[in-house]
Formats: sequence, structure tokens, C-alpha cells
Amino acid sequence: MRVLISGGAGFLGAALANRLTAPGQGHTVLVLDDLTAGDPRRLAPEVLFTRGDVKDVPKLWTLLQGVDCVYHLAARVRVPESIHYPSDYNDVNVGGTVAVMEAVRDTGVKRVVFASSGAIYGEQPHQPVTETQPPNPNSPYGVSKIAAEYYVATLGALYGIETVALRIFNAYGPGQDLPPSYPPVIPHVLKQAACGGSLVIFGDGSQTRDFVYVDDVVDALVAAATATDVNRAVINVGSGRELSINELARDIARVMGTQPSPLYNRSQSGGVSRLVADVTLARTLLGWEPHTTLRQGLRLILNGDSRFVVSAAE
Repeated sequence: MRVLISGGAGFLGAALANRLTAPGQGHTVLVLDDLTAGDPRRLAPEVLFTRGDVKDVPKLWTLLQGVDCVYHLAARVRVPESIHYPSDYNDVNVGGTVAVMEAVRDTGVKRVVFASSGAIYGEQPHQPVTETQPPNPNSPYGVSKIAAEYYVATLGALYGIETVALRIFNAYGPGQDLPPSYPPVIPHVLKQAACGGSLVIFGDGSQTRDFVYVDDVVDALVAAATATDVNRAVINVGSGRELSINELARDIARVMGTQPSPLYNRSQSGGVSRLVADVTLARTLLGWEPHTTLRQGLRLILNGDSRFVVSAAE
């Protein structure tokens, strides 16, 4: 296939681009990224990189000529940041999605795979969450993702474009961004443990999440491009395992062979109390299974990421 990945120099996008251009795959991969959070050095030499804004429809027209499938991953993704800058998140995450769908319509692309988020669920009375439970986002980021889902499905139906939305839960893996503000949970805790300091945990650490390894997410994205009977489908992509932040900290300490002490910051919310994905639909529609356990995923990070220089322990 010939594919375009918006946001393709980011953590997930680059992993997907490199998978699709790996030896034996035979795909042509174009990437569009404004490098707000992306890094073209992540990309294999075979990937055709263009720097640009996802809302630039004329540029999208140029890149989409002859493209079979668009992976729309371009987004701003930090939940706390979205609370401070909701207009920016609406502009990029919603406005960028509408621009992509317009350009896809104009150039005749057949399928769009949209990277949505488990953040759309918010607090839910039943766990694990299924795709039929009503969204209840508790942040502008979550709102922007559910709005983008609706735009993708509605415009896809109006324009005759096949669309699939994958609600990706807490993805992690080697090379994940570790910004000074609002870092993702796993690399943040790994870095604190590697430095030998206390582990700062927001809330009381009892809040649970679903952590899914990057290669498993890429498997689902790849499958969504060619799966049959998935038009307008919305599909959870997670590990299906519920893990508290306290348990995560203990697992990281075991794998790293350290004994960091937790320091609880109860003045800042730890987010929703529980969140774990029901991945039954992904198994049914995509033939997909998560294969990487958290312990395996943590060891893969430690083996491949020099930022966390501590000997792994059994």
C-alpha cells in the first residue's frame, strides 16, 4: 500500500512508519509532522518525511495523491496541558481532523484509521470499559478526541470513506517522550527510579490504568488498514489488564532492582479512579491480541533506552 501518517514522527507514528517500511513489508510510507512533539530522527531512511501543519489542506492534497490509507495520528496529547490550553487542543485535534477528512474526500483516499484515546471514557460505573459505554471525558483532550471521532465517522459516511477509530489506552515503550512538564506515567516513573530518588505519585496511587506496549498498538493499527467489516467501527486497544499506579511503581522497582520510596502528592488529582479496556471487539474485528506483558515491556525499555541506566533485575 501507499499510506500517509499524520503525526508520523511522534512516538506511535514513528513506530508505525518504521514497521510498515521494514524489510519484506513493501509499503510506501509518507509522514507529515509539524515537529511540535515529533522527531524525524526516529524514522527509518525509507520513510518519506514532510514537515508541515496537519491543517494545511493544499499540502495534504499534494501528499495524498495515490494514497490508499491515511493513519491520522497528529494531535496534542497531554491531558493536564489541555486543561490550560483548551483552544489549542480544539484547534489541532478537532480542526486538524476535519482538514484531513476534507483532503481525503478531495483526493479519493479509500480508508482512514483514526487514533483516538481511552481518555474519552472518563469515570465509568463498569470496568472493563466497552465501546458501547457512553463517553464521559473529564478533560479538553478527551473532549477533542470524542469530537474528532464523530467528525471522522460522520464525514466518512457523507463522503463515502471507510473509517476506523482505535481508542488507544496508555501506550508505552522505548523512546517515548519525557518532557519536563506533563510527562507520560511510565517513562516518568522509570526516570525517577533510575535517579534513585523518591517516586512522586499523584493522589493516593490507587487509581488504575491500562498500559499497552507500543508494538501491540502498532499491530492493531496495521490490522485496521486492511480488516474487513470494520467500516465506522470504534475499537478499544489496550492490554486488558488493570493496574494501579502503586502496583506500577512496585513493578518498576522490581525490574530495575531499586527500592525507591513513594512520595504522595495528594494536592493534585490522580485522574479518573479506574480505567481498563475490554478488548473483545479488537479480537473479533481485527484478529488482534496484546502479547507483551508489563514486565516484558519494562525490560524492553531498559534494554533499549539509555535514559534509564539501572541494571535490570529478575
